Amino acid sequence: MKPISLLGHERSVTQIKYNHEGDLLFSSAKDTHPSVWYSINGERLGTFEGHSGAVWCISVNWDSSKVLTGAADCMCKLWDCETGKQLANFEHGSAIRTCGFSFGGQEIMYTTDKTMGRDCEIYFFDIRDSAQVGKEDPYMKITCPNSKVTSAVFCNLGKELITGHDDGALVIWDVKSGEMLQEMREHSATINDIQLNRTEQLLVTASKDTTSKLFNASTLQHLKTYQTDRPVNSASISPLKDHICLGGGQEAMDVTTTSARIGKFETKFFHMIFEEEFARFKGHFGPINSTAFHPDGKSCSTGGEDGFVKINYFDSQYFEFDFEV
Repeated sequence: MKPISLLGHERSVTQIKYNHEGDLLFSSAKDTHPSVWYSINGERLGTFEGHSGAVWCISVNWDSSKVLTGAADCMCKLWDCETGKQLANFEHGSAIRTCGFSFGGQEIMYTTDKTMGRDCEIYFFDIRDSAQVGKEDPYMKITCPNSKVTSAVFCNLGKELITGHDDGALVIWDVKSGEMLQEMREHSATINDIQLNRTEQLLVTASKDTTSKLFNASTLQHLKTYQTDRPVNSASISPLKDHICLGGGQEAMDVTTTSARIGKFETKFFHMIFEEEFARFKGHFGPINSTAFHPDGKSCSTGGEDGFVKINYFDSQYFEFDFEV
């Protein structure tokens, strides 16, 4: 397996995401230049210019017409994907940690950090309503006074929002009423990432407690646990096989004192049902901050602390591999 290395970011990559078709790959990093790439050959199409701080999150709607980014400059920006033009700007008093589009792409949400005496808040906007967007007046705001939202994703066809928190909690919110429907604590440390499978029936979490866990997305029933020996920063579910891809590694501040081998910066593959690791591959010098499977399941991408995005196309052996019970 020979990866395509995408070098366009000057600092650590924070999040990567494919669009619905999989022909485009979006990346955000701490260098203020969120980018879009052709996934087939790694050519950079362009950047979205306007942020003045580290960009923590990026999201794209289902038809790839709009892009949403959130950054440490306390701004969340909505962009036209084709032209790179800024369509809307939402400004707050603390950094934007996560953002996302609903299933239909008409609503957006983003969360703010719990810093400088401010509580963590989740904002919801209907981008069809010019009054909401123009006046930065959300149709709903949820306050989380006790913990910070570190990852979030819409589910149940956009009717609910699942959030992961820095205290290990997993929460389902009703998007229309703002009511907390369910709370689950299966992790003992920060949940760094939440990703759904293709049908949005399952979700996988990645946590600093060195585990990744599989849940039923509608009931939050805990199904499987994938145990590693390192903090897990990101996890994704293959749309093609019963496989989970995990990325993580030693804390970024300790990276300079260790080699790539000791720091445990490999991407790991686990069998979704049997919870066993069956493969791993190297590629980054530094922790892996984000992983994503291509929608066709034939490749997977990783974004790391070293500033590289790597697209890994699987060899024929991967598709022929059958897990022995």
